Amino acid sequence: MMTNAKAEVLTSRLGRQAGGLVKLLPGVVLAVVVMLVALPLTDLIGRRLLSLQGIDPAGRASPLSGALVAILLGILLRNAIHLPQSVQAGIKFTVTTLLRLGIILVGIKLSVLDLLKLGVWGIPVVVAAIATGLVFVTWFNRALKLPERLGMLIAAGTGICGVTAIVSTAPAIDADQKEVAYAVANITLFGLLGMLVYPYVAPLLLHTSEQIGLFLGTAVHDTSQVVGAALTYKEVFHDDVALKAATVTKLTRNLFLAVVVPLVAWYYLRRQPTGGKRAQVNIAKLFPVFVLGFVAMALGRSLGDAMLARGAAFGLWDSAAWKALTTKIGEVWGSRYLLGTAMAGVGLGTSFSVFKGVGLKPFAVGLVGALLVGAVGLVMALLLGQFVKL
Repeated sequence: MMTNAKAEVLTSRLGRQAGGLVKLLPGVVLAVVVMLVALPLTDLIGRRLLSLQGIDPAGRASPLSGALVAILLGILLRNAIHLPQSVQAGIKFTVTTLLRLGIILVGIKLSVLDLLKLGVWGIPVVVAAIATGLVFVTWFNRALKLPERLGMLIAAGTGICGVTAIVSTAPAIDADQKEVAYAVANITLFGLLGMLVYPYVAPLLLHTSEQIGLFLGTAVHDTSQVVGAALTYKEVFHDDVALKAATVTKLTRNLFLAVVVPLVAWYYLRRQPTGGKRAQVNIAKLFPVFVLGFVAMALGRSLGDAMLARGAAFGLWDSAAWKALTTKIGEVWGSRYLLGTAMAGVGLGTSFSVFKGVGLKPFAVGLVGALLVGAVGLVMALLLGQFVKL
């Protein structure tokens, strides 16, 4: 039987935990409400963008990332009214715990088998685009004397996979909310411009469908924007192969997230001042739990995809059911709901005053980075895309 002392200890512990949950509730609920408003607004704007390009929006995903809309709505609310102190703990919870959980779930959207689909000639195209974004953007950011973490976020978003790369890199380098907001705005703006322009430029400079798909998959930032660009090209030029090539190329870029995030964290930590001593990097900081979880989900997705060749993923799900499950976990719960709530939290925690003194310089970094990555993607697709067959 439980003694009175043990019962009191247990009761006290449960009381503290319940009190902690109650303390988080107002801020979490507020961020969820902002996210729930942002999602349909994103879809509405996305359908309008597709319609302006002559694409039937029915059944199409929005080419606009909900992350930026959630951040903007959160910032507007944060600066329009005085948020009570009671919501602060919950807002912080969304941009830490919920953000990391969302990143973990997003991992199930990625399969190593996508690397095999692209083939040996397509991988160098992706690697060149990623390396260009990481190296040049960080250098140019430093030349403009902007915060180093901001440059790394813009570089990750430009080179790898847009908003997902930004929110995955941010906790690994302890980036603040202002830096995340600036980086997401950059990626959304220039990725959107690329989505609108590149489908019409590509056929003027490239020859095969695979070349065009490789270019669109490397030159446009976010996954939703790549799909939007490829859909535009497909509708205008009736080319399904380019759509497939662009999608596979983008998924391959996304897979490099598991490698690049630890590398960026290592680079950042090595550059921190240590009183003149050589910086010692804790390996555990390079592979935090959320990155390991992301990798585990991607490996689980890859294993399940491989099992489909023998009938069923893990002996439980056929092809249609496995696709529905992974979409539900990765796209709906991970990307839309959890990351959407986290980005709403970023906005709710960001005051207009934090942007003073930074100005338009980050957008110069984003613009030049986007143009350079696009140029490298174009050249590499022209040189190697002729050997890729999908």
